[in-house]
Amino acid sequence: MSIVTRNPYYSGPASDHFDGTRFFNPGQPSTDRSFKDLWRWRKETRAEWPEHVPVVPAMPEKRVAGCRATMIGHASVLIQVGGLNLLTDPVWSERASPVSFAGPKRVTQPGIRFGDLPPIDVVLLSHNHYDHCDLKTLKRLVDRHDPLIVTPLGNDRLLARTLPASNIVAGDWGDTIDLPAAEPGASPAGSVAIVPAQHWSRRGIRDTRMCLWCGFVLKIAGRSIYFAGDSGYGDGKIFREIREAHGSPDLALIPIGAYDPRWFMAPQHMNPEEAVKVFQDVGASRAVAIHWGTIQLTNEPRDEPAALLRRALADRQLDESAFIAAKPGEIVEIDPRESV
Repeated sequence: MSIVTRNPYYSGPASDHFDGTRFFNPGQPSTDRSFKDLWRWRKETRAEWPEHVPVVPAMPEKRVAGCRATMIGHASVLIQVGGLNLLTDPVWSERASPVSFAGPKRVTQPGIRFGDLPPIDVVLLSHNHYDHCDLKTLKRLVDRHDPLIVTPLGNDRLLARTLPASNIVAGDWGDTIDLPAAEPGASPAGSVAIVPAQHWSRRGIRDTRMCLWCGFVLKIAGRSIYFAGDSGYGDGKIFREIREAHGSPDLALIPIGAYDPRWFMAPQHMNPEEAVKVFQDVGASRAVAIHWGTIQLTNEPRDEPAALLRRALADRQLDESAFIAAKPGEIVEIDPRESV
């Protein structure tokens, strides 16, 4: 029986990660921070980022039979696999903010111009923070492509306020959703599993952790792709369990930035050393680093995450080419085949 809550986005029974009002990360450090913590962080030294970093945008093919990832920026990636086109946490706006005139501003333009996108079949939306959930971009995608939007619990109601005619499916950790075929009438192209991440959610000052957050595991045309969303590392249990439940992915999209200072960020954002642990925990064959170099959210220098990633790989005697910090517009081929 459903429980009526004060949560404006989701009503449902309590679970091991939902207390009846708010979602939480079971057995992991709390992501909640006080105004005192926030003030202490804001007084710390913040590295200066360049105002603009040039980008050479990619021109993607309409369909790809193999498996290809094109970096757009931050957590936005175009995944082309088995003839299907998917976007992760798409953001084409200039700022990650509730307003257009203030807030974190991107220093790199998107690695694909919006008008050059191929037909988009699916959007994977990991959580509702402004650097991942850009309602303006989502509306443009719905108007032009009408994709299936897959997202964790509560975000469907949030999105429906702006996108009432959109095709949204929300699920809980552990749910698996069929993906649409690239051609009408064909069998489902594959599936996407909603898996845990260690993070939190908020759009305003009163809705902290009232929508769920997640990662995703795609299974399409015999290939497996893991998109971690946004996550801290914690004790690493969730990543080892993802491998046990879903096997080792051919490709993983793993965040490496927005980690400094650690006393504030560690529960919610992993650093590059922890990202390499995730790479090993899930057993990925290849990985692309996300969540760095596009929008300054925290204190570290812009290029530090990529440098620390290379160092962490070397420390573990891992091939640097197996886990790359791709730049916007850069294409990573996982399984090259002819285009379709």
